[in-house]
Amino acid sequence: MTHRRILSLWFPRLGAERLLRLERDGAEGPLAVVEERSNMQVISTLTAAAEREGLSVGQPLRDAHAMCAHLRSRSRNVQAEAAFLTALRRWAGQFSPWISEAPPQGLAADMTGCAHLFGGEAALIALIEAECAAMGLSVELGLADTLGAAWALARYAGAEATSDRSGDAIDQEAPATRSRAVKRRHWTRGGAAPQKLDLPRGTGRIAAPGQTYAVLSGLPVAALRLEPDVTAQLNRLGLRRIGDLLGQPRASLARRFGKGLVLRLDQAMGSAPEPVSPARVPDHFAVRLTLPEPIGLMEDLVAGVARMLPRLCAKLEARGMGARSLRLEAHRSDQAAEGAVLTLARPSRDPARILPLLEMKLEGIDAGYGIDMLRLEVVQAEPLHARSPAGHRQAVAAARTRLQEGAALEDLCGRLGARIGLEAITRRHPADSHIPEKTATVQAAAWSVPAADWPVPALPRPLLLWPPELVAAPEHAQPPARFRWRGRDWDLALATGPERIAPEWWLDNPEWRSGTRDYWVVTTAAGSRLWLFFAHGAGLSSGWFCQGSFA
Repeated sequence: MTHRRILSLWFPRLGAERLLRLERDGAEGPLAVVEERSNMQVISTLTAAAEREGLSVGQPLRDAHAMCAHLRSRSRNVQAEAAFLTALRRWAGQFSPWISEAPPQGLAADMTGCAHLFGGEAALIALIEAECAAMGLSVELGLADTLGAAWALARYAGAEATSDRSGDAIDQEAPATRSRAVKRRHWTRGGAAPQKLDLPRGTGRIAAPGQTYAVLSGLPVAALRLEPDVTAQLNRLGLRRIGDLLGQPRASLARRFGKGLVLRLDQAMGSAPEPVSPARVPDHFAVRLTLPEPIGLMEDLVAGVARMLPRLCAKLEARGMGARSLRLEAHRSDQAAEGAVLTLARPSRDPARILPLLEMKLEGIDAGYGIDMLRLEVVQAEPLHARSPAGHRQAVAAARTRLQEGAALEDLCGRLGARIGLEAITRRHPADSHIPEKTATVQAAAWSVPAADWPVPALPRPLLLWPPELVAAPEHAQPPARFRWRGRDWDLALATGPERIAPEWWLDNPEWRSGTRDYWVVTTAAGSRLWLFFAHGAGLSSGWFCQGSFA
């Protein structure tokens, strides 16, 4: 029978050593990575130099500074640490094709049938430790028949099972529980007692095949990947080692501590399956065209791209994806490369829509001595669901019209974006606010959907809006017969209103500290239609202002 062999890698100083790799100024001394916990900064990871100063993970930062005045601290970046662990997972792929992340700060690899390629398990452990040391990373390793046992060896091999309480009473608590655990051990029924393994720390902990029970018996119960409160309850009952749990009735353990404890025990012992599931390889869409002779004419480039696009779009369609951004690489015969990036207003996999936009990008490619290879890659892909309108004849016709209009607008945005950039094309969307200047928001046209319905206000709104501008007029609530605005005198011909608008009381907007406003649609003798309001404020904030103009 072939035993599965699982390797667990733990990087206890991952966050701190990641920052050390990024520092180029050669700064030395202890370094700590801190994070917020319960409104307090605590240490997340430490460098080896910081640990030699007596600091520990979970210690408050203020206490750490009191113990080590020259301690340097950095804020934790969880996303950056996750990306770094993903890069380490790709690095570990040289040892086994089955690699998965084992949080926190660890990896798991199924090494079944792989160790002999590196000279055996001991040679493999030495090779991994040497490569990690060359990268400036500290690593602890464990190799066993199950993932749970390997995880426990990497983190707890050599650790003593101690209680979180102090005093002489701890050694005397729950004597009946301990005696029962001893009586139920299997070697009292004729089996051989397991030998305690002395696994050195730092050189890789390797458990021989079939020795899972012996390896786990002396380890603390925290090595079972239990919740902290469950571990604390077990310690209070005197069950501090995994061997104390292995002799207990499973039904009693499940009833007292939940099924999670029994599941972790079974996984560690190999009774319950726990496979190493590698991360799914992300979809990658790219095609290339190798040319027998170098080309340099624009017509030849267009023809080459036209041959590649259907193959690329077929790959996208098979995955239900659409291309949002594409990159075209033109490799020249002199080993140089030219590139062009195209971003679409909407994800698409239609060659007829993508090709005209790529033609506009080909003008910036310098063919040089000739191009002998073209490569087209999807930089960003998004799900694209097929739309099939259904219904009676009129509904189908209306739906097709809307789809065609939407496609035409998307093509227009794509053509304009190929010239001036998609970020320069914006559209307005309605917003839920009664404040005039907040009734719409400006969003990028390529990354937003046109609004279906715009709310219709009770009274008309001006086409042009600007920040309120002071109007020189008598300070009374009725529209003045004559006022001065923008250095010019205006005569009133007609005034419609008022429309009273109050500020948002739950927000402190400096422009609305003048209080309630009465808006009037004012038609001047010159024919201009302005939007004036009278602010019912106190002091300098009161008076007449102009905020917009009707078409």
